[in-house]
Formats: sequence, structure tokens, C-alpha cells
Amino acid sequence: MINKLLILHTGGTISMNEGDNGHVVLSQENPLLASIKTLHSPAKIDQEAIFNVPSPHINLTHWIYLKTRIEKAIFQEHYTGIIITHGTDTLEETAYFLELSIDTDIPIVLTGAMRSNNELGSDGLINLQSAILVALTPESRDRGVLVVMNDEIHHAKFVTKTHTTNVATFQTPTFGPCGLIAKHNVLYFQRLTCYEHFPFEHLEKTNVPLIKTYAGMDSELLKYLANSECDGVVIEALGAGNLPPTCLAGVSALLNAQIPVVLVSRAFNGVTQDVYDYVGGGRRLKQEGVIFSTGLNGQKARIKLLVLLNQQLNQPLSNYF
Repeated sequence: MINKLLILHTGGTISMNEGDNGHVVLSQENPLLASIKTLHSPAKIDQEAIFNVPSPHINLTHWIYLKTRIEKAIFQEHYTGIIITHGTDTLEETAYFLELSIDTDIPIVLTGAMRSNNELGSDGLINLQSAILVALTPESRDRGVLVVMNDEIHHAKFVTKTHTTNVATFQTPTFGPCGLIAKHNVLYFQRLTCYEHFPFEHLEKTNVPLIKTYAGMDSELLKYLANSECDGVVIEALGAGNLPPTCLAGVSALLNAQIPVVLVSRAFNGVTQDVYDYVGGGRRLKQEGVIFSTGLNGQKARIKLLVLLNQQLNQPLSNYF
């Protein structure tokens, strides 16, 4: 069978150029479209520049369009692998949204660049070459959505951007990468214990704010959200999952308004646990109905809550976190 890959370009640094003044700007035409012939691949490769935007401009509308295009490519056009080039600022969020919303064993691989197309040491083409290699590898099937950067392979669920400019910015805290690219070889070392997919046709509940906790935080913002039309709230808590006592009234207001509250940790490594039994401690928060998420960061938990709120669930919402 001839491998048939589709590369979807969305914009980002990987498709930008640096000007004489040092400013990195969007190119009128994505330079990757012309560069693909310089890469090595035994596959039939098609390309589409479906967006040309910086990744801070990416929103839910882009995600749904991208989801629809990928599903058509897999289920109607019979592509054997999908590659998405994307800006790095929100790449992890796009990857996780696709992970949750598309149920397929076909490899879906996202990549990007930290240096623009014409900068010295540009990493765009080598990352794209690596993404093609991963998408063509039989062992990449049935592993969910993958992120390939800097010779490493990461699961969409846990990968995150950790540095503003370094080419080694994408890391998976606590667990590490799931695989490596060694020259022309793809080597996998681990897989997720659970792959979750929640297909949908429409998203009606989409107002899910993300709030970061800080020392001495009060309840004003949380109370405001309790009186708004938000559908759920994700809170990046302190440590293993604790909150200042001064913001507990706001949490209670949200729960009394039947607004789901999901707790993650603002710490870089580790998972949330309902360990501490004091005012504001995780044990008491969980007893009150706050949902603890294991291993997800704030932006990923927000996406998961958004998707779950639009499902017909046969279990309590907390069971899915």
C-alpha cells in the first residue's frame, strides 16, 4: 500500500520569515509549500495551507474546522497519516483538542518551529522531516495525537511549552517523551494507559474560564463567575491542590450555582491529590464537590471540561478526570 500523507499548514513561526530589522512576520505565502521537495519521503504527500495565522490567533472556530478537515481526510479520502504545522504558543492545546475529538488509529502529528524559516539555525524543516518520519512509522498507529519537536515525540495529553525561545521548549513534565527520532529511526518507549475520545457534532457550552491561584487570593473573581453565564471553571491551585481560605466563598458560590469546578496544580511537575485536611486543603475541597484532575495542566483541563460539557455522559463528570 502506498502511504498517503496530508500536511495541513496553519501558520506560526515555522511559516514566517525574519526581516532585516529582526522582526518576525507572516509571509504572504507559506514557504513550506515550496520546501517540501527538499525533504526525503517515500510517501505521496499532499499539502494544504488551511490557515496562515500566528498561533495566539487560533481559537475554537479554527479547531473545529481543522477537526472536520482531518476527519474528511481520514474517513473519506483515505490518507494514512496527517501532519499539522502550527505555531508553538498554542500547539499543545490544538493537539489535545484533536486528541479528545477524533477517534482514529491513523497517526496525527503536530510540529512547529522556534526559529523562523530564514533564521540561522532554523528548526522548521528538520522538525517537519521528523514529523513525516513519525507519521510513516507503523508503530505510530493507535497512539493518539503526537507532537514532534527537536527529535522527541510527546503525547498530546501531557506535552507543554516550557521555554519562550529555546528549540527544546516542548517537554512532558513528570513522564518525559514517549519516543525519540534517532537519524531515520523512530523509537518508542511508552504509551498512555488510556486514550480518550469524545466525538461531537456541535459545541454549545464553550464558556470555560481558567483561573490561576495566588497567595492571598480573594473570592471576588470567582463570585463574579458564579453570577455570570459561564459553563465551568478550571482553577490552577497551589501545590497538590489547595486554595487560600479567602477564596473559598467564591468556590462555594460556583458550586451552589451548579457550575463545575475542576482543580489542577499550578506546579510544573506532579499531580493533584486530596491530601491536606485543613481549611482550603484538597481533602475538604473534594468533599465539597470540586473535581480533581490528574496530570493535566490548566489549559488542557479547560479543553477537556469544555468537550465533556457537550457530551451525554453516563457517569458523573468527576469520573472522567
